[in-house]
Amino acid sequence: MSVTAPPLTPPASGRGILVAHAAQSIARGSKSFALASKLFDRQTRERAWLLYAWCRKCDDLADGQDHGGTMALVEDAQTRLATIRTLTDAALRGEPTGDPAFDGLGVVVAECRIPHRFAWDLIEGFALDAADWRPQTENDLLQYCYHVAGAVGLMMAVVMGVDPDDDATLDRACDLGLAFQLANIARDVAEDAGAGRCYLPRDWLAEAGIAPDALMADRGRLAALQHRLALMAAAYEDSARHGTGALGYRSAWAVLSAAGIYGDIAREVARRGEAALTDRVFTSKAAKVGWVAKAAMQARGRARKWPADAARVGLWTRERS
Repeated sequence: MSVTAPPLTPPASGRGILVAHAAQSIARGSKSFALASKLFDRQTRERAWLLYAWCRKCDDLADGQDHGGTMALVEDAQTRLATIRTLTDAALRGEPTGDPAFDGLGVVVAECRIPHRFAWDLIEGFALDAADWRPQTENDLLQYCYHVAGAVGLMMAVVMGVDPDDDATLDRACDLGLAFQLANIARDVAEDAGAGRCYLPRDWLAEAGIAPDALMADRGRLAALQHRLALMAAAYEDSARHGTGALGYRSAWAVLSAAGIYGDIAREVARRGEAALTDRVFTSKAAKVGWVAKAAMQARGRARKWPADAARVGLWTRERS
């Protein structure tokens, strides 16, 4: 049985100040998510911003970034991880932290009763990066994607009103997080390699005859692995759409917009082949607006097009507790 968080007292900082900070954070950190968030009703939108701001701040602390961008060389990874854990723990207990991103987490957890374990699952992803972890198998890769993105999907589902005990819908929300992260990894293979990181499973590299310390030596084979990631992302994106029937119209509209916008990244990586290793793939503003319009229609017919009882065949499933 799921254990939900007890009611908490919001931090001393005014909620409006925290929401304004979070709005600035998402506007700087993700144009795609910022656009999709505008489709929510006001209450859900503000809560999504608060959750995003915390996720963004943790990610920036872990990678030495400022709202994304080029990763810096981090020599104190464990110290940064300890800071994330300390501030998150205080926020979850309803204590003011002095940081609006973490105080905002305290507010959204209190308002939505987000299970604390979802937040800690996300932080475990930062711990894996801090330990310079690398996936050995496809299952390892998907477990990592759960920690850094699937867990965010679970928290966002609760923000949108999904019961924390509704495992079927939460699995679909997790699938969307997996799809987003797989698309990110597929897009960023070359950039990650330049930063000394590789999220391609070692057994994939071995099968392709690619040396882990010479990823860019054979771009043709590496592009084939990018394509494999992109196809995986598409499968999880499709599965995620089946969870939108449990959401209100505006939340479903936002989710389907984000799914299409981010899904286009994976589709473009697959289309470009080797060229995707040289030129960073992004979704144009026109394409984003197009997905908002398309998703509005999809959200109206979602129950018919994506029945909630459709089986999840051959997909990785998170551990439940």
